[in-house]
Amino acid sequence: MPELPEVETTLRGIEAHLVGRKLVQVDIRQPQLRWLITPELRTEMVGQEITHLSRRGKYIGIHTAKGTLIIHLGMSGSLYFVPANTPPLFHDHVDFCFAGDGDWLRYTDPRRFGAILWTTEDWQTHDLLRHLGPEPLTDDFNVDYLYAKAKGRKMPIKTFIMDSKVVVGVGNIYANEALFKAGIRPNRMAGNISKVRMRKLVECIKIVLANAIKQGGTTLKDFVGGDGKPGYFKQELAVYGRAGLPCTQCQKVLTEVRQAQRSTVYCAKCQT
Repeated sequence: MPELPEVETTLRGIEAHLVGRKLVQVDIRQPQLRWLITPELRTEMVGQEITHLSRRGKYIGIHTAKGTLIIHLGMSGSLYFVPANTPPLFHDHVDFCFAGDGDWLRYTDPRRFGAILWTTEDWQTHDLLRHLGPEPLTDDFNVDYLYAKAKGRKMPIKTFIMDSKVVVGVGNIYANEALFKAGIRPNRMAGNISKVRMRKLVECIKIVLANAIKQGGTTLKDFVGGDGKPGYFKQELAVYGRAGLPCTQCQKVLTEVRQAQRSTVYCAKCQT
């Protein structure tokens, strides 16, 4: 599913093409996503100019003077541009049509686990966003914060850093990769990790996510960025999706286990 780097890549791909444009029509062909797209989306957004875009965790905010369109890509969603009046395919559920002859923004989602919501309040106070933890690439996410948050927690460190109330955007792919880079076994209890090792983990989370964004995210099956191109970070994956293959550092065969219904791959020698 799209994780923070893929969402950030999408935002960067569409932002320059949206800001300053006036929305004249919203075509909703399939309103039933994770939550129903309400009719007020059409009545409230049409006629509004896009002022700016922002991201919080895996949510994209498309802002107007009147309110904010909140988009979550779910398991398989994507946003990309198509020439005006391009016939939709089966999974193309929503078009945002703008004044002039420019391209339209299209939302496609084969599994329909994404969300398109509208709010006239501060979007970060929305029920879906207000309990989120800090952004991992900001100074708010640091060793003092994470070490204090982990104190006394008897849960695997991988599960801990994937909790969006602890830190946003560290999904399964990047949790695997950051833990490998930090040399920490994913099933080690979060509360038992020393501050020195926690500092290394914070650094590795930031490095892995920043590199993934630079590479345009990771394309495994469905993801393409706002420009329609796949992400290339898959070529740099050290453990995720490599179960049974040799470790890139020590050549020991990588181990795969299930944690919280997710695939976890690690090196039993390099990660302790």
